[in-house]
Amino acid sequence: MKNLTPEDKNRIDELKNHLQERKNHLLGYPVTLNFDYSLLYKFLQYPVNNAGDPFYMDGSHHMNTHSIEREVIHFFANLLKAPENNYWGYVTNGSSEGNLYALYLAKRLYPGGVVYFSEESHYSIEKNIDILGLNYQKVKSQPHGEIDYKDFEEKILLHQDQPAIIIANIGTTFKEAKDDIKPIQDILGKCKVKKYYIHCDAAFCGSYAQFLTPKPHFDFSEGADSIIVSGHKFLGSPIPCGIIIVLKHNKERISNYVDVLDSLDDTITGSRNAITPLIIWYMIRTVGTEGIHHQLNECLNLAAYTQIKINHLGIKALRNPNALTIIFPRVSKALQYKWQLAAHGAFSHLIIRPGITKDMIDSFITDLKNDVNYRK
Repeated sequence: MKNLTPEDKNRIDELKNHLQERKNHLLGYPVTLNFDYSLLYKFLQYPVNNAGDPFYMDGSHHMNTHSIEREVIHFFANLLKAPENNYWGYVTNGSSEGNLYALYLAKRLYPGGVVYFSEESHYSIEKNIDILGLNYQKVKSQPHGEIDYKDFEEKILLHQDQPAIIIANIGTTFKEAKDDIKPIQDILGKCKVKKYYIHCDAAFCGSYAQFLTPKPHFDFSEGADSIIVSGHKFLGSPIPCGIIIVLKHNKERISNYVDVLDSLDDTITGSRNAITPLIIWYMIRTVGTEGIHHQLNECLNLAAYTQIKINHLGIKALRNPNALTIIFPRVSKALQYKWQLAAHGAFSHLIIRPGITKDMIDSFITDLKNDVNYRK
């Protein structure tokens, strides 16, 4: 093996410097910034692969982190109030894969089912529906981003003789609105829909929503059939990943044994990342539920501060109750690119996460005030 040339080494240094500078100006996308997993670097020397079912104890391939992955699943199953001895899950490559798995599972359980999701749902929902060839109804949203329950009921009545597959957003992509699965279930009962599946897309909010007051209705004790949580968003990971938790008795109806692995094939991908379970496990062991709760409180305080500072500029900043996302009129391209702000229609938004500091917000506020094109 030959050594890198001086030019190649310079290129690596330049890339690192670029990412460091961009990290300090990352306000618009939901990824946590303050983590240190250097203790785990030693695992990069092994060809680890979490192929197969992490809960299948046999199997001929042993270069994996399945034991660590199981601990991760147990942690989130407990956090999300999954029924004891009746849950299963795995660490995904991201929440989009988790949404795909949930829709795939629902399709296998209820062939011919109709998917209901709001117009504020993550773009992966409609893409995954297309991949799976599912029938669907897109439901209107309320102005603040939560699903329109009246329109949901009207759409259900159009197909009340068919199984319903519902996607509930626990933190929409742009406004961080939260759907409530209690009225959703009431509507299903009112419309006499007996076969249904409720999946909660809690990518950003799922890791901390249990600590909010009032707590959103979305966990397994309240009627969810599956829930996804992102690992690289509020929790923090240098590699995109997610956690999906489903009811075990549903998963067991679609599992298949694969002879070549001597294991079950019940994930979306064959080969799976074995490093990301280590990352999330490390976060659990070093931060834990108390740390997540503490980080949430700090972020909520900074979100309130940010909203006030923007409003003091005479710019109307909007924020849903207990949200970490602040929405305001769309800024200029220059400011959008400098601070990597997400934009949709007439609005931009920024998201408070662990690692965002008051100094970063103050610097942004100064730029916002001086943004000549902002008021044009």
